[in-house]
Amino acid sequence: MAKKKSKSGRKPVITQAVIEKLEEAFEWGCTDSEACLHAGCGRTTLYDYQAENPEFVERKNLLKEQPVRIARQAVVEALSKSPDLSLKFLERKKKDEFSLRSEVTGKDGGAVEFVPVKVSRLYDDED
Repeated sequence: MAKKKSKSGRKPVITQAVIEKLEEAFEWGCTDSEACLHAGCGRTTLYDYQAENPEFVERKNLLKEQPVRIARQAVVEALSKSPDLSLKFLERKKKDEFSLRSEVTGKDGGAVEFVPVKVSRLYDDED
């Protein structure tokens, strides 16, 4: 497969500075397009680089998880200071025990039987 060249005839090159900018953007959770805008390179250039450097794809994916890790850490650190946050955390992480969701069941825990009603029957008494 022939390497793509820019309009000037040169193959696009990702320098160390561009890689650092891409990694910075990925650490913020940016999309590939956003990271390329930040780093000043095209998506095709990024994808060509990734094809030649598969280890970079793994690093990119890990870096994109950084905002979630930071948010998770902040939540866990705040739990002891905020009873409301603690309860919300438990409602989401231990749904079976703390969820506000309730289930409606029929007799002996079975399915609820619904009887269809025709809309016209609802208005029969209004005349």
